[in-house]
Amino acid sequence: MRRAPQTQPEGSAAKPTRARYFVVLLAISLAVLSYVQRVAISQAEEPITRDLHVSTEKMGLIFGAFALAYALFEIPMGLLGDRLGVRRVLTRIVLAWSVCTALTGAVWNVTSMVVIRFLFGAGEAGCFPNLTRMLSAWMPARERVTAQALMWAFARWGGAITPPLALLAINLFGWRWAFVHFAAAGLVWCAVFLFWFRDDPAQHRSVNAAERQMLESSRVLITHRPGEGHWLSVLLTRPVLILGLQYFCFSSVWYFYITWLPRYLREARGQTGAREAALATLPLLFGGAGCLLTGLAHRRLPRRVIAICGFLATAILLIAVTRIRAVVPAMLAMAFASLASDLTMPISWDACVEIGGPYCATVAASMNMLGNLGGFVAPFAGGVILARTHGNWNLLIEVMAALAIVSAVCWLYLDPDAARREREVRVVPAVVSTDGLTP
Repeated sequence: MRRAPQTQPEGSAAKPTRARYFVVLLAISLAVLSYVQRVAISQAEEPITRDLHVSTEKMGLIFGAFALAYALFEIPMGLLGDRLGVRRVLTRIVLAWSVCTALTGAVWNVTSMVVIRFLFGAGEAGCFPNLTRMLSAWMPARERVTAQALMWAFARWGGAITPPLALLAINLFGWRWAFVHFAAAGLVWCAVFLFWFRDDPAQHRSVNAAERQMLESSRVLITHRPGEGHWLSVLLTRPVLILGLQYFCFSSVWYFYITWLPRYLREARGQTGAREAALATLPLLFGGAGCLLTGLAHRRLPRRVIAICGFLATAILLIAVTRIRAVVPAMLAMAFASLASDLTMPISWDACVEIGGPYCATVAASMNMLGNLGGFVAPFAGGVILARTHGNWNLLIEVMAALAIVSAVCWLYLDPDAARREREVRVVPAVVSTDGLTP
């Protein structure tokens, strides 16, 4: 009898496994957790202000302490991830921020709150650069932008669900124990991550030969080759500095949504309780949609065009907020402003890859550092503006619109598509030759 060809085993071996999709799920879940735990304090601002006797200016300092520490420790933690691996560093990051989240419920005065929020920011620093490195190793190039878009969209939506979730937890447990419950979720994530994740897909038992081959080309993005220069020289180039400036301005606007927005709704719009919490979800909810839209549109439109139009639309819509008297239309305008600016999120993080090349994680860390520096300056400056102008919220929103215009101007000098083409001409032939793929 003639032996039948072994088509079934070959077919099964040729079909890649899908372990990489669980890595995307891990990234999305951690992004959501990070936003839930950092956004929760804005909803707890009223009981914290009452119990600790916090002034407006000092509340701005509490809001900004997280972002300052996050900015200062961002590059060191990104570099540590390159040295020690994502598995070890992300585990330490999540454990540190979960402990600090729980300790938020134990503060006794303004000073202790500022210290804990600062330590919380230091603990969370490096999260997204390390997630970017993780996705670079575990995702093929054609799926990487989609993974980033999904991660940032769900991160925004995690922030969007936080106001009603935090309000429910505060009503059930009080604001102190609510932070303890939020911390427990981080500990659960750590347990799952440590059990399942490996830095190298080739060492994971759930990855077959076909999926390993699919992911092999991704090693180019995270492998440093001789003669590339020092990471600091990359950070001081003009495109990286401009990229950081536009992200600083972008984050200065965005941090309003997770810090001062609930108070704006109470003082300027007369909203309280559940209605305030529901309206506070709109900017982050719409922002997630903006991230997804860019994931669909970036192959059809030049990225700099999307960024410039997005930031200009943000400025126009924010000015409209100051002119609209009805609450719901004003908040819809603010929500669409958030959507417009978040069109740039996947673009900015992907630009780190195009501009930074093998130092993409370091460039991402520097960009995020400047963004969170804006997250420190903006809430504190917002508190000063409100205190000195007797609650002039329109002036604060107009300053946000001006910052969005600065971001738009920055993108006149940024072109990640051109940077990619230049890198392909300059680097790819050398890489191919080094890898022995050409004669």
